[in-house]
Amino acid sequence: MSDHSTKPAEQKNDFIRQIIREDIAAQKYQQIVTRFPPEPNGYLHLGHVKSICLNFGIADEFGGVCNLRYDDTNPTAEKQDYIDNIKNDVQWLGFEWSGEARHASSYFDQLYAWAVQLIEQGDAYVDLQTLEQIRDNRGSFAEVGKPSTHREATIAENLQLFDDMKNGKFKEGEAVLRAKIDMASPNMNMRDPIIYRVMHQSHHQTGDKWCIYPMYDFAHPLSDAIEGITHSICTLEFADHRPFYDWAVEKIGEKGGIKLAPHQYEFSRLNVDHTLTSKRKLKQLVDENIVSGWDDPRMPTIAGMRRRGYTPEGLRDFCDRVGVAKSDGVVDFRLLEFSIRQSLETTTARGMAVLKPLKVTITNFDEALKEWDSLKDEGVVARWDNEQNTLWLTQPNHPNVDMGEREIPFTETIYIDQGDYELEPPKGYKRLSPEKPEIRLRNTYVLAITEHVLDDAGNVVELKATIDPTTLGKNPEDRKVKGVIHWVSASQGVPATVRLYEQLFAVADPSSVSDVHDALNPNSLTVLEAVVEPSLANSAAGTRFQFEREGYFIADNEDHSNDKPVFNQIVSLRDTFKPA
Repeated sequence: MSDHSTKPAEQKNDFIRQIIREDIAAQKYQQIVTRFPPEPNGYLHLGHVKSICLNFGIADEFGGVCNLRYDDTNPTAEKQDYIDNIKNDVQWLGFEWSGEARHASSYFDQLYAWAVQLIEQGDAYVDLQTLEQIRDNRGSFAEVGKPSTHREATIAENLQLFDDMKNGKFKEGEAVLRAKIDMASPNMNMRDPIIYRVMHQSHHQTGDKWCIYPMYDFAHPLSDAIEGITHSICTLEFADHRPFYDWAVEKIGEKGGIKLAPHQYEFSRLNVDHTLTSKRKLKQLVDENIVSGWDDPRMPTIAGMRRRGYTPEGLRDFCDRVGVAKSDGVVDFRLLEFSIRQSLETTTARGMAVLKPLKVTITNFDEALKEWDSLKDEGVVARWDNEQNTLWLTQPNHPNVDMGEREIPFTETIYIDQGDYELEPPKGYKRLSPEKPEIRLRNTYVLAITEHVLDDAGNVVELKATIDPTTLGKNPEDRKVKGVIHWVSASQGVPATVRLYEQLFAVADPSSVSDVHDALNPNSLTVLEAVVEPSLANSAAGTRFQFEREGYFIADNEDHSNDKPVFNQIVSLRDTFKPA
């Protein structure tokens, strides 16, 4: 069972849950058993999140269990690193599988015995054609396939050849075991599909015991049968594979010890615009160092999203909002960001960070700060540090949720964001400019710009200003001051690296581009040298914050330290997107 509460089953009424309710009402099964069966040939991505939430969620809702099973039938593409990360991803999302994690490779002895059974029944044969000949003779949608010349070999001959395959007497590609079904079938998957091939490869679980390995389409349904899976849930691209799924289970049947036949159900895969969910292409990005690794925060992998700062609660909410359907569609990525933003609003402390610092010198600082002590009765909580010439202001970490308090240092020199002062402000601009020199600094005083300093190129490099000493904790009595900006102490603030992200892919459908390089967004990563208030720098890696007026950020799990803070942008502060 998962370690988080889920919505009651009656609140979710997709077609798969309706089928399960009918099966339960008919007392078809003693217990609902689902499985999440990834192949450990890469890191899990956003598409897997939906499958995880569905399989584990159904088990939760209907008092069943969900297995985690690695369909590890191809040792050339699989790694222990992938296995370990799949476990971490499932647990991080808030789910626990039934018993120990399982492996299809644990069933290799049984799968081999069942392959022998198929040969003995006349339902399988060893084909000595080359793989190219098999492919050419398979036919097309307009042309039926041509039977192999080895299709009518005797059972004894096939048993001997299959034994020779197992004992390493064939090189890779010299022999395969094929199911004997129908070379004229309109379903290409039923034209005598290959169910075993020769691979002289060591396996990460079974070592060198085997030099033949079952194909996924053969191992998957029979692994489901071994585990007593009642509802084998997969995405729509496997719908054409279901006839072979049923064929394999039926042919082994009770004679092979299968007492309960599992059934496959297909649902729409999760397609999000500007997002790629091909392990092969994602691996290419990693291998070519286009990204820093599988957990690069721009990657749509669960590891990448975790490092980016996405929350498991937000991802589960996103999957709930997308729902389960029978037809494919494309989801706006802003719905994902909406769910993440919703999960962060009441769970993250606030803080101030200036991403593009502009120096401001407060020319009346010492004179103005002489009066701060008289404002204590106004509800201001602060302390003056004479040695540091700093006013430490106490502020809540969240305006609406009790998350404790922090001290913010206010000093003679501060930084504001470069975008908060414009020499020639655009229409509708409400921050600082020569025509509008006054604004409130968040949590402190009203600031008035008295002078700007330009470099040789005409850029503003410093501002001179004064503060109104009567406005700490209250508005001025004689005028209205519109607008509030954030700031950070120049002397007490901490330099920090801040990474801003855009979509990794510039095109809406990256899978439609033949060369993945052509789909990349050259502006997907921007690295800024920012300044943050001390409370942010002193945070532990993995801590999330809302940088006021900037967005949500996380202290990077890999690179962040108190001496050299590094923050990743999670999501912008707001978006105009409104979910239906």
